[in-house]
Amino acid sequence: MWAYNSIFYQIYPIGFCGAPVHNDGECVPRIRKIMEWSEYLEKLGVDSILLNPIFESDNHGYDTRDFKIIDCRLGTNEDFADVCQDLHNHNVKIVLDGVFNHVGRGFWAFKDVCEKKWDSPYKDWFHINFDGNSCYNDGFWYEGWEGHFELVKLNLQNPAVTDYLLECVKFWVDTFDIDGLRLDVAYCLDPDFMRRLRSYAQELKEDFVLIGEVLFGDYNRIVNDEMLHSCTNYECYKGIYSSFNSMNMFEIAHSLQRQYGPEQWCLYRGKHLMTFVDNHDVTRIASILTNKNHLPLTYGILLGMPGIPCIYYGSEWGTLGEKAPDNDYALRPCFEQPSPNELTELIHKLIRIRQQSDALCSGSYRNVVLTNHQLIFERASEKERMLVAINASDTDYTAYHGDLQGNARELINEKILSLDGKLEMPAYSIQYLVF
Repeated sequence: MWAYNSIFYQIYPIGFCGAPVHNDGECVPRIRKIMEWSEYLEKLGVDSILLNPIFESDNHGYDTRDFKIIDCRLGTNEDFADVCQDLHNHNVKIVLDGVFNHVGRGFWAFKDVCEKKWDSPYKDWFHINFDGNSCYNDGFWYEGWEGHFELVKLNLQNPAVTDYLLECVKFWVDTFDIDGLRLDVAYCLDPDFMRRLRSYAQELKEDFVLIGEVLFGDYNRIVNDEMLHSCTNYECYKGIYSSFNSMNMFEIAHSLQRQYGPEQWCLYRGKHLMTFVDNHDVTRIASILTNKNHLPLTYGILLGMPGIPCIYYGSEWGTLGEKAPDNDYALRPCFEQPSPNELTELIHKLIRIRQQSDALCSGSYRNVVLTNHQLIFERASEKERMLVAINASDTDYTAYHGDLQGNARELINEKILSLDGKLEMPAYSIQYLVF
């Protein structure tokens, strides 16, 4: 599967393109702005893009009105087809946000139910009780996603609903030539629907990737040969920033060893979970870290650990953004153009190293040196052995270990080291050593 060796770049289009927060009905081809960034993405080393909702919606995109029409605030289907062709021309694959658990109150089938009640042929597309009422005084009760009644939950056990959604996926492949889907709130989706989607999508495109949004629990439940190829690794997301903020590298080291280590009981060895240090739902990494010197180090872990790394737009140059109690607007800004800096250049180097490394893309994981402030872990394949060394301390550190023997090529700073059982680790440093 191509995605297992990819570097993803995530964009929330409604914010990125500067569209109004609420759908004003005015059609403006803002989505074409992505084409202005395609060359930048290719130079950065990104080979896949994850686009959050782009289809016609009431407000933020997750409240869909129509799965077959690009949101008018972003432009037309023709505009987005041009964007997809341009991205493919720059060797960037396209993964869209598949919001299949719920729709907006403006969704065409739900509007029909509101108008015709019992007489609507779509009344069984949703979880409805005509003996109750909603907070919108619809004359019937319906299930909303996690109590959010602007998000109307779909009945995925109704074959008519799943047939419609699969028809939409085929439309996206035929019209835009997309390469995969990120399934919103995959932990809520009906397992039988995900099995059917996997089989159907594979018939459309043999290498079509399915990545689920999962916040908790056993990822094996939906990442398997019958359902999804990957899911979001929130355990390690939390472990990365928390390890630096508490100056306790044991936290992320424990999660990685638990998930991928050599122990017989490790959970996800051989699987490729989507890894990240921030996204459109959480505070930016540059804002959540208490010590900004740790910012480059988080990317050192991200690009060195097992998984499919995903970079959130703007974070590669250290953009700030704090999640508010009642909205995510600060997390989803509009940038007129990229603003690369030293952090961006470091990430570019790390991406290039990873893309050329069999060990980093698919190798095993093992903790080598671990203290509160330092972590050295090994990634190894049949072709290559690499050590990733992180020093989170504000002072230099010398690591001693039997694995630190022989000549090693330090890839970030491009120099040869002759090791005799020890490694000099400058303050706030990242080193990628290949033996």
